[in-house]
Amino acid sequence: MPVVVEAQNLQKSYNGFPAVAGIDFQIQNGQCFGILGPNGAGKTTVVAMIYCFHPVTGGTLSVLGHDVSEDARAIKKRLGVVPQENNLDLELSVRENLLIYAGYYGIKRAVAEKRAEELLYFFGLSAKADQEVDKISGGMKRRLTIARGLIHAPDLLILDEPTTGLDPQSRRLIWEHLRSLKKKGLTLILTTHYLEEASQLCDDLIIMDKGVILEEGKPADLIKKQVGTKVLEVDVEPARRNTLVGSVEHLISGYQLAGSTVYLFVPEDETEAVKILNASSYVNTYQVRLANLEDVFLKLTGRGLSYEEDGDYESRSYAKTS
Repeated sequence: MPVVVEAQNLQKSYNGFPAVAGIDFQIQNGQCFGILGPNGAGKTTVVAMIYCFHPVTGGTLSVLGHDVSEDARAIKKRLGVVPQENNLDLELSVRENLLIYAGYYGIKRAVAEKRAEELLYFFGLSAKADQEVDKISGGMKRRLTIARGLIHAPDLLILDEPTTGLDPQSRRLIWEHLRSLKKKGLTLILTTHYLEEASQLCDDLIIMDKGVILEEGKPADLIKKQVGTKVLEVDVEPARRNTLVGSVEHLISGYQLAGSTVYLFVPEDETEAVKILNASSYVNTYQVRLANLEDVFLKLTGRGLSYEEDGDYESRSYAKTS
């Protein structure tokens, strides 16, 4: 598929601080590409360079066949941007927010009205079309912000933390809308700290931390490569954690210590490891679950992926891959 975005040794510095420290990636046409990481990872800076808000400090960045340093105007005409914060005109109606935004792109009134009605229907906002934005729910405001980013029929839609602060029901509703947009062939770039969101929506993703890319690939492939199939969460007496790890070291691909919990990463079948846990006198409780992207991030960085805090993980250590 054609490459929509290509970064080579992409860099962005602020007063000498490397917010993005020389990264490479490609985004293919028609896919949902995820940029995953905690606050300060550099993901918002990356998308800000893609939509030509921040100038590039070093390296090259091409968007829709144009160099961001030379053809910003041509790029912006073909981009839709959904920022982290809703910046809607609260005193205007839902419909007016779409029509006024369409005017910024020089769209004729009749065309804008038709597109607005289609988007209102698509996002389930038709019944609220004439209501002031200040009076609709947070989930509706977020859907309206996405609709506004689509009013000029962009070739690429950038969504920066699109569901932050929403309740689970509203979040999943937006996921369904984004899936529908992708099925229609629209290319999506998604930054998020929600692991389930990335797993549900992204075809490919990069995991960033401290301005660099730690891993990249398809979500399922990254989980299998870095962690395996299952994770055993074991509550064990702190003094016996090393003993526990030593007893199962030949069965796991790695482990992580977090307080009184030991996370054991199991490549395939957990049966033999569970037998050892059941026979142990110092294991308090344990649970078996499927591995996920949180575990990948935990293994790569030694800390959890949380919007507010990095977590209280005490150390990082790995067993040899079996």
